[in-house]
Amino acid sequence: MAAPVDDMFSFCVDPCKVTSSVEVQFIDNIKGKGLFAKRSIKKGETILIERPLVSSQFLWNSLYKYKACEYCLRALETAEENARRLCCNPALSLPHPELCRVRPELHQACPQCQVMYCSSECRQAAADQYHRVLCLGPSEEDPDHPINKLKDAWRSVHYPPETSSIMLMAKMVAVVKQAKDKAHWQKLFSHFCSRAANEEEEIAHKLLGEQFRGQLGSLHSLFKEALYDEHLSRWFVPEGFRSLFALVGTNGQGIGTSSLSQWVHACDALELPDQQREQLDSFIDQLYKDIDKATGEFLNCEGSGLYLLQSSCNHSCIPNAEASFPDNNFLLHLNALSDISAGEEICISYLDFCQRDRSRHSRHKILRENYLFVCSCSKCTSQMDELDVTSEEEEEGEAEGETEGDEMEDEMTDV
Repeated sequence: MAAPVDDMFSFCVDPCKVTSSVEVQFIDNIKGKGLFAKRSIKKGETILIERPLVSSQFLWNSLYKYKACEYCLRALETAEENARRLCCNPALSLPHPELCRVRPELHQACPQCQVMYCSSECRQAAADQYHRVLCLGPSEEDPDHPINKLKDAWRSVHYPPETSSIMLMAKMVAVVKQAKDKAHWQKLFSHFCSRAANEEEEIAHKLLGEQFRGQLGSLHSLFKEALYDEHLSRWFVPEGFRSLFALVGTNGQGIGTSSLSQWVHACDALELPDQQREQLDSFIDQLYKDIDKATGEFLNCEGSGLYLLQSSCNHSCIPNAEASFPDNNFLLHLNALSDISAGEEICISYLDFCQRDRSRHSRHKILRENYLFVCSCSKCTSQMDELDVTSEEEEEGEAEGETEGDEMEDEMTDV
């Protein structure tokens, strides 16, 4: 296994620092930078382990009582508590409870605002890095506090499934405000692409279109009211706010943590007699059916983070690497999906598995709207002459999105 990438993602180290496995290289003015292998990497190998500059749980996810550490996003519920909530069965008991890795006795709250952390280390790290600026103290539940008004406005703009969070932007501001070396942190954040549009292709991020102008104006005003800092004045003018908005939208890496998922993986690793294995597998299968019936597909504590090395990975519809979060926190593991030669570019997919199976036209539509580029990977190039047989799948996707949005809006009135 590869070693963590030192402390460069916590404090003050050159973001283009090279590890033993990878290095960041500039490609061209269109693709920008990329991540390349410095040595041969075998399929299944962990290429690197990285922590984010900042990360944040999604606001709807938190409101729906998915309990995660405010700093590292580690799931705070035990596997049994998690399963009981997800399948709406308070009497449920899980076999092998000793396999759950959550340790409630280590959890700590901020003494001022009562926000929860998985450990004293995370509570202190948050306080040292950004939380002194964002701590609301006794106003944590006050809907009229400027930060709470900002959160509420964001939720009204971005219904689940969430892909970003205004709180990533808030934490970026807070980090700079608390930092002794403000210029250093601003330089670190400047390494992320922050274009609101790709001028070469004349495409704009989907949440920055004309239909969102009024909502963006409201978000901008609330953001400025809650967090303005003269050292960051360029982030608070309309154009700078749009760029910051696009930065978290196009660079944010989704993070998912789950104590139940960890428990299931631990159960899978148990060596059991055939009959016990069959009984345990049957129990888990039924548990997921019950959860799907009660909760649907939203199983994890979810959020997003800004990762310097991971953000250097370009997209491919046939990726040779993928990110995962096996430690049940924000530590990103980049693993090889195939053998990678020295000097080869390491690519991940910005699309989920189902989206990658859609037509070239549909994939391009998703990538243009969310990431502001047109893919030219080998799969897309090989399909250039295929007919764009995408109207049905796009209509289905859009209809599903509208239905989900309507359903979520209805459900949210009951929260």
